[in-house]
Amino acid sequence: MRGHCSRLLPAICVVLSASCAVGPTYHKPEAPAPADYSPAPLPEVTTGAEVHGGEAQHLISDRDIPSEWWQLFQSPALNALVAQAFKTNPTVTAAQAALAQAKELVRAQRGFYYPSVGAGFQAERVKVAGNNTQSSSLGIQGNGENLGQPLQPAAPLYYQFYTAGLTVGFVPDVFGANRRQVESLAAQADAQRFALEATYITLASNVVGAAVQEASLRAQIEATQQIIAAKEKSLQILRDQFQLGFAMRIDLAAQEAALAQAQTALPPLQKQLEQTRDLLRALIGHLPNDADETFDLDALQLPPELPLSLPAKIIDQRPDVRAAEAQLRAANAQVGVAVAAMLPQFPITGTLGGNAAQIPLLFGSGGPFWTLVGGVTQPVFAGGTLLHTKRAADAALKQAAAQYQNTVIGAYQNVADTLHASLSDADALAGAVETENAAKVTYDLTRRQMEVGYVNYLILLNAETTYQQALLARVQAQAIRYGDTVALFQALGGGWWNREQVVAR
Repeated sequence: MRGHCSRLLPAICVVLSASCAVGPTYHKPEAPAPADYSPAPLPEVTTGAEVHGGEAQHLISDRDIPSEWWQLFQSPALNALVAQAFKTNPTVTAAQAALAQAKELVRAQRGFYYPSVGAGFQAERVKVAGNNTQSSSLGIQGNGENLGQPLQPAAPLYYQFYTAGLTVGFVPDVFGANRRQVESLAAQADAQRFALEATYITLASNVVGAAVQEASLRAQIEATQQIIAAKEKSLQILRDQFQLGFAMRIDLAAQEAALAQAQTALPPLQKQLEQTRDLLRALIGHLPNDADETFDLDALQLPPELPLSLPAKIIDQRPDVRAAEAQLRAANAQVGVAVAAMLPQFPITGTLGGNAAQIPLLFGSGGPFWTLVGGVTQPVFAGGTLLHTKRAADAALKQAAAQYQNTVIGAYQNVADTLHASLSDADALAGAVETENAAKVTYDLTRRQMEVGYVNYLILLNAETTYQQALLARVQAQAIRYGDTVALFQALGGGWWNREQVVAR
């Protein structure tokens, strides 16, 4: 068999070297051109406001994004929370396991490039009827013993018989069916890798967003408590005036209703705060009864500079776009798999073993045997299965191409939305601060005038309501600026490519 193998292996190598992978050749989609975030150039600096978190932000074109972008908010507690979420959030563990599974499937498929080898051993204990035993029926063994030696008188013959051997099977990948399958699985592994990166980015954004939401709710609760305190003071003044006959009972009742309304606004904010705290605990893999850090807006710094990637880089930076491209590559390879299934296959099998009545004689003189079989199989009729499988693969490729295009469009839209939101919400915060300042001045002056009897209660109540609305609007607009910054980092890809454990793109 050794001589035959030495002649067969070069032939197999020639076949493999001349083989090709059928199906369409994959080409990486080009970046859409021209691409930008708006028809007209966007401002490079946002509007500033005289309040914490209202600083003007500069958009720096073509600046790279740090992998730990949340550190730009300069909060050690926030940094520790994100790091803990990466370690303990179950979604990260699940995404890591999915990636490990995808990689193992690629390695498993690559095993079909090599011959399969199986070893077998069989032992028999045989009783042959004495009337059937012939001198030549069982043959001469390697040691000269004849198992069919006649016995007088006729008696049953007992003997052991052993068979050991190796079986080798190999199907040359002449038309690249296995290579296309490996290509498809490798692309799916890439998709899982980018899904893991998206998990990290989304988790970090959710943690930072929840921390900002908590800080906003605390500020709104504090503002509401200040409003309640102011209304309680106004109510006390009105009660004193009522006792002196300078105020009417209807005015007193209206102020009591306004105080009750302000107090009613407090429980919903407290509920939202506790629910946000529950969300933060869940994001770091904790239960609702665990205690952890709290956040205030004054402890978070708004990054003064924001990186703005060039439009052409978005398709390389966004994990969702990269995952969609990987799915497109996988679908392209599956077309080749379907085409190869319609073409001939050239299986090769060989066996090498030995038979003997004694184990030491298996591979001695007369015991060894071998076989070598080559063949060709060609599908002739399969009820249309192969044809329709090919058509289904073609349709799946079109679907993946359309989904990729839709993902790219959505990515540019997402970046554009966050940029417009950052610019517009900066203007809104500046307007909210001005409105609050003006409403506060009006409210303070009106309250002093009412204390000395220059204005009636209804004017004060209107000034109170206006100031209350302006104060809460300013606090909410203040938190939105932080949220816009988080959304922009996420929309630009989150800087995953700058992490040390990430292989170069």
